[in-house]
Amino acid sequence: MTTRPAPMLSRRAAIFAGGAALLSPALARAATQDTPMAQQPAIVAPAERRNISAFRLVDWRDHFDRLDRVTLIADTRSRALHYWAKEGADYRLYPTSVPMSEELTKRGYTEIVRKRVGPDWTPTPSMLERDPSLHYMPPGPDNPLGTHALYLDWPAYIIHGTHDTRKIGRKSSSGCIGLFNEQIEELYALCPAGTQVKII
Repeated sequence: MTTRPAPMLSRRAAIFAGGAALLSPALARAATQDTPMAQQPAIVAPAERRNISAFRLVDWRDHFDRLDRVTLIADTRSRALHYWAKEGADYRLYPTSVPMSEELTKRGYTEIVRKRVGPDWTPTPSMLERDPSLHYMPPGPDNPLGTHALYLDWPAYIIHGTHDTRKIGRKSSSGCIGLFNEQIEELYALCPAGTQVKII
């Protein structure tokens, strides 16, 4: 008695099945995510979380000896800001804007020295040199610092919000790290003065 081999899937059917399998999770996610990205909470996970996002994995232990205070690492390569609570009790990840060029990018260790809700903005001399039309901006919808600002101990370097959400995920700043306003508001509440920061 001879047995007939099982019918083989045609190439077209295999491609369709594979594509449907790849697309299903995306369709499921799309169906549940009705809110804009800027209004979604940060990715929150236990400290031992594995990297499941599109951002590269960053571990505070590669940069700091101790986690006895709040820690931020701003990764200019993957355009993301990593947050760890004291003792690593909480971890969050935020998409950011980063400086437009290498000349504007400052890297190294710093810390948050002051915080402000409704910051005003004054262009630096180097900004005015590049664009003389810039001028002082009071708090409000046109202010480039958004709704909240965390000032670093480097003069004129700030982690802040932005009203222009197109900047997030891009090389678009004059040196600062920008977040969606909703997410800088969240981070503002989590980060006291003295938070240790590294820009990489």
